[in-house]
Amino acid sequence: MSSESEQYQIYAIKYAHHDRMSSENFIGGDPHDVPMPLDYFVWAIVGTSETYVVDMGFDAEMANRRGRTIVHSVEQGLGQLGIRVADVKQVVITHMHYDHAGNHSLFPQARFHVQDSEMAFCTGRCMCHHGIRHAFEVEDVKSMVEKIFAGRVQFHDGDSELAPGITLHRVGGHSDGLQVVRVNTARGWVVLASDASHYYANMQRNLAYPIVYNIGDMLEGYATLRRLADSDDHIIPGHDPLVLQYYPAFNADTQGWIARVDADPRRPD
Repeated sequence: MSSESEQYQIYAIKYAHHDRMSSENFIGGDPHDVPMPLDYFVWAIVGTSETYVVDMGFDAEMANRRGRTIVHSVEQGLGQLGIRVADVKQVVITHMHYDHAGNHSLFPQARFHVQDSEMAFCTGRCMCHHGIRHAFEVEDVKSMVEKIFAGRVQFHDGDSELAPGITLHRVGGHSDGLQVVRVNTARGWVVLASDASHYYANMQRNLAYPIVYNIGDMLEGYATLRRLADSDDHIIPGHDPLVLQYYPAFNADTQGWIARVDADPRRPD
């Protein structure tokens, strides 16, 4: 960890939930087939002078269409941290799936950081196939194209530095241009894996999540996460409810809602 890089605080903010079985979360299923719900998060990276938001989530209308449950809006969650969405200047889009690229008008002043390969993917020939495009929403893609023409998108090609102590890394797999975010913190380098690993179990069991563009890239991505992070305890999966159990809440009012993931995890023995 570089002593010259700023150290950040990182918050996982749950905004929605979906009940499902474990057989739905691994290619090939799960012989145990037990309840294994999805939580939906956005993340806030808070520095001394700048706050970076990772992903935008989706709104109540999209939740109804997709059969998901909003528990708190993204705006409410950020507000608990004292972050006004109108003031956010930098938003990282890990990939363009509906649960990461919705809420189009939520950040009116922001610049959006997207991988070249992701925008090429979600506007290219692969979207001719329902089996690939079903995790995308056309209005999300159109909104991002409009932001491009408004000069509000910064493209990244592979690995790049967003700010001192924050780097972006294309992993692919789940979506062709999926990127993860590596953040310098007081406890070391933490990696926001987003959907490079939906659950701790995907990475631990080396099993791919069923929504995938390139299985090989997804499996190789687990090794990339471990290379970028200081340890497995420094990797934050994208949808695992265990994140809110392992990490301390922001305050008493946000238990089970907002967790500080740059803190040391408190895993059960």
